[in-house]
Amino acid sequence: MMDAKLKHMELIQAVTNRMAANSFLLKGWSVTLAAGLFAFAAKDANPKLIVIAYYPVLIFWVLDGYFLSQERLFRALYDKVRKTPESDIDFSMDTIEFRTGRNGWLASVFSITLIVFYDTVLVAMLVLARYLVH
Repeated sequence: MMDAKLKHMELIQAVTNRMAANSFLLKGWSVTLAAGLFAFAAKDANPKLIVIAYYPVLIFWVLDGYFLSQERLFRALYDKVRKTPESDIDFSMDTIEFRTGRNGWLASVFSITLIVFYDTVLVAMLVLARYLVH
C-alpha cells in the first residue's frame, strides 16, 4: 500500500513541477518580449510600441497567477495525500476542495512574489519609456 501512496504523491509532484516550470517560463518571456518591444520602439522612435509592450507583461502576469494558483492547489492536495492513510488512497487529482483563500486565482495574481516581480518590470518599463520619449 505504501507504494500506492508514494506513486500518488509522485504524480502530484510532477504536476506541481510543471506549474512551477510554466511560471518560470512566463517570467522569462515577459521580460524578453518587453525588452524586444522597447528595442523596436527605441530604434524606430515609435512611442506606440512602448504602450504595446505593457499588454504582454500584464497578460503574462495574469497567466503566471493562474499557474501559481494551480501550483498551490496541487501542493494542498499533496499535503492531504501525505496525511491520508494508505488504505484510503484513490489517486484522485481533484483540487476543488482547496480552491479558497490564498489558493484562488485572484489571490495568486496579487501574491507578494508576483507583485514584486511584475511591478519591478512595469516600473523599469516606465523609467525606460521616459528616456525613450524625451
